[in-house]
Amino acid sequence: MKSVFYSIAAAGLLAMPVTAAEHAMGDASAGEDAFSQCSACHVVVNDEGETLAGRNGRQGPNLYGVIGRQAGSVEDFRYGDSIVEAGENGLVWDQESLAAYLLDPTGYLREVLDDDRARGKMSYRVRSEEDAANLAAFLATFSEAEEEGEASSDS
Repeated sequence: MKSVFYSIAAAGLLAMPVTAAEHAMGDASAGEDAFSQCSACHVVVNDEGETLAGRNGRQGPNLYGVIGRQAGSVEDFRYGDSIVEAGENGLVWDQESLAAYLLDPTGYLREVLDDDRARGKMSYRVRSEEDAANLAAFLATFSEAEEEGEASSDS
């Protein structure tokens, strides 16, 4: 009986990383709905000037192509020093790092920079890990890296 229990427990533990990885990727459709939280400050506008998401928010940077982009690097946007430093130190947004940042911008920058004085200018925090993962998945749909990944997997 104990061996059956241990076998079931081991199988469950082996399945957990897959489940966690799938959850970390998020649901882009749910992220589109959750983007309403972001649209007061952010917009997604492509290179042709077409608004793809949001309603022309200008307080935060354009989020078009954020996945795969160096943190703090949108030209002519005035970022805080900490996020610029993180980008200069090599922080490039992927879905996982962006989701973590959305949950606690200042805390994330303090951890990445190993600096308790680091501060994020974005005061809003996404309240749930699921929403953060979904938002990151949604924003990934506006990324060249995502489009290239889809093109290579189709060929």
